[in-house]
Amino acid sequence: MNVQAEVSLYPLRVGDLAGVIHGFIHHLKEAGLEVESGPMSTWVAGESADIFRVICEAWEKTAEACEATLVVKVSNAAPWRRRT
Repeated sequence: MNVQAEVSLYPLRVGDLAGVIHGFIHHLKEAGLEVESGPMSTWVAGESADIFRVICEAWEKTAEACEATLVVKVSNAAPWRRRT
């Protein structure tokens, strides 16, 4: 099933917030998901099994490096739109 997800990562108690966030997004892109980053969240699209697997992998890698909060919203009804 093709789905879209909005993902927001909030690293806690780290000096390099951008580095942690960019590393997370890099993992999503390297896995072949369609990714679009915004100022407060990142949108990904793909097959649901791939989305959940890759987000879980990226989360586990991040959580091993620092404390963080991850917010994920997934929909099979919202159309994928490129943001401008």
